[in-house]
Amino acid sequence: MNNTDRNILSEIASAFGDNAILYHQLTKDDTPTIWIEKNSLVKVLQHLKNGISEPYKMLFDLTGIDERTRTHLNGQPKCDFTVVYHLTSFERNEDIRIKVPLKENDLQLPTITNVWESANWYEREVYDMFGIDFTGHPKLTRILMPRSWKGFPLRKEHPARATELAPYVLTETMRDEEEADLKFNPAEYRMETKSEDSDFMFLNIGPQHPGTHGLLRLIVQLHGEDIVDIIPDIGFHHRGAEKMGERQSWHTYIPYTDRIDYLSGVINNHAYLLSVEKLAGIKIPERADVIRIMMSELFRIASHLVWIGTFAQDMGQMSPVFYAFNDRERVFDIVSAITGGRMHPSWFRIGGVAHDLPDGWEKLVQSFVDYFPKRLKEYDKLIIKNSIFKARTVGIGVYTTEEAIEWGITGSGLRATGYNWDYRRKRPYSRYEDFDFEIPLGKNGDCYDRAIVRMEEMRQSLRIVQQCINNMPAGHYKSDHPLTVPPRKEKTMQDIETLINHFVNVSWGPVIPVGEAMVPIEGAKGINGYYLISDGSTSSYRSRIRTPSFPHMQMLPFISKGYTIPDLLSILGAMDFVLADLDR
Repeated sequence: MNNTDRNILSEIASAFGDNAILYHQLTKDDTPTIWIEKNSLVKVLQHLKNGISEPYKMLFDLTGIDERTRTHLNGQPKCDFTVVYHLTSFERNEDIRIKVPLKENDLQLPTITNVWESANWYEREVYDMFGIDFTGHPKLTRILMPRSWKGFPLRKEHPARATELAPYVLTETMRDEEEADLKFNPAEYRMETKSEDSDFMFLNIGPQHPGTHGLLRLIVQLHGEDIVDIIPDIGFHHRGAEKMGERQSWHTYIPYTDRIDYLSGVINNHAYLLSVEKLAGIKIPERADVIRIMMSELFRIASHLVWIGTFAQDMGQMSPVFYAFNDRERVFDIVSAITGGRMHPSWFRIGGVAHDLPDGWEKLVQSFVDYFPKRLKEYDKLIIKNSIFKARTVGIGVYTTEEAIEWGITGSGLRATGYNWDYRRKRPYSRYEDFDFEIPLGKNGDCYDRAIVRMEEMRQSLRIVQQCINNMPAGHYKSDHPLTVPPRKEKTMQDIETLINHFVNVSWGPVIPVGEAMVPIEGAKGINGYYLISDGSTSSYRSRIRTPSFPHMQMLPFISKGYTIPDLLSILGAMDFVLADLDR
């Protein structure tokens, strides 16, 4: 037991007694993981948030696990389902997992929506996917699946493939039920239909609307032109990405990660593979780490270019989106030359990257690094300093650091409030600690500050890429570890053992050691992480994807009240969400 585990265990035991802790679990990522009895849940979580020094102020994630077919329990309490609360303390720079065991005949827990505002959607998702009830929840309904869906998709008995189901037939009765579900009923959400002086209007924005950047439905309650409340309707892009992790091998799941935040490419691979490699105990060669950093920062720039172009378009500017997408193509020219792919190269591998950098890569990357700064100056002049853009964004969608943490906001949205928190600095991974770069901060936490933070982040990404060019280490692009998939080609031609590993790991999939781990990273839109559980098999027992867009969208009603519809488009644009990242 390390000091972190010992300290937090003693703090909980001193407040609630030794009996409050059912089990202390050791995990591969060394995150303190404590099992507690469900009757103590709310009091323990309230204590961790408000009752200790350097508290755990953020509910980073909340999810469930179907334990019924798990074979390696390693001493953990026997149960049918587990609900997992992942908390973050910024002052301690530490996380903690609180787990609660549940039996199949008693799938109930008290809601913690009175402890964290952000718990609302997370509890709805656990109910939607596992059928676990949260008593006292203000509106416990499905959130990603249609209301008419039968069963709970992340339970082990639920089919993982369409071929396991009978052919789909849409009857007239089913169609009528589906259409009835789409009709919005204000009373269902305890929303008033009129004020003292007038009726409220309910406006549907989406699910097909250019301002939503994809399929998102917003039911907006209006008093005249002012927004009273918003009900986001999500799930249109949901395609069972976590369920897919249970049937794909650890290796073949990599391309699926590209499609989560589909604008961030290999950054998705990075988050997933760091957790896999933590489970497997694979140490990455220095060259592979630096290559990963270079490609991730190039994709951070590509993602931010889509954001700045479409944000300006939302504000009424037509030209910037064409300029930004043209510059993004320059990034993709580099990506395609190095990886052979473009938007979804799926190029990172367990243990490193797919192959070494090609001859001439330095000249190609340096050309972009030399070209792009003057383009950023043009974007500053054309967009950021534009008086109309300022009028549409300054003082709009404001939230404080405390509010951001309460709602689970990370990345640029948190830093725009002036709070200096970036995983590349606070919890360096892949040798980010060896790089010299600054963390851009805002002051006011409004749409304008979120814009200037991301603009400066592109400059800092250029600094990192330049250092990759100047200091690319020699050595291997992939680890020698036997679970590396696939092994380096030259190794397979030299010894029979590596050739056997190649055959087994690629055809069947590597067997990752039993355990669980999560290594969050600083994605383009906020903190991204894969909470992976291995049961000693060729595929994951549980693949939880914590994305930044999910909590960000949940905060939308809170930061939009009192503004108008044009302001709402500013708030949505400044949020920089991806709906596949939200829905998974």
